[in-house]
Amino acid sequence: MKPKRTLLAAATLAVALTAGMTAVLAPTASGAGTTLKAAAAEKGRYFGAAVAVNKLSDNAYVTILNREFNSVVPENEMKWSSTEPQQNSFTYSGGDRLVSHAQANGMSVRGHTLLWHAQQPGWAQGMSGSALRNAAINHVTQVATHFRGKIYAWDVVNEAFADGGSGGRRDSNLQRT
Repeated sequence: MKPKRTLLAAATLAVALTAGMTAVLAPTASGAGTTLKAAAAEKGRYFGAAVAVNKLSDNAYVTILNREFNSVVPENEMKWSSTEPQQNSFTYSGGDRLVSHAQANGMSVRGHTLLWHAQQPGWAQGMSGSALRNAAINHVTQVATHFRGKIYAWDVVNEAFADGGSGGRRDSNLQRT
């Protein structure tokens, strides 16, 4: 008789756990969390996507972007080579387009990235010392000022540390300066 009670107790526990998990994991009747951005917003979080501005002309892409995401980050449109292709000659068209789309659709924008060894404009690649430092400071100041109040956070320096587990700083003119 004792084994039957143990088996019955185990079965009862399994049913109770299953019912409890179903109640915890089941969506609410109000339909909350029916999209990824709604589920994130319920928890006070954002759910973002990296966006190439040229994709904003693709209707299927934009439909999913607007439905599922509440934050965007530009793929390349705010990087140094894109925003300052010639020294002291700034262009913001790609970044502005992404920011406008985000604002029109209630999305936040994370700025990416002000300085990165891999996408420096050609004119900056051979610079070092105070010339590079001054150019970088000018770049960061100009771009951050242009987007002031539209970007909630910036990736200022991207990949400052070397890949491959060495743990050291990346060897680039930015890090050497």
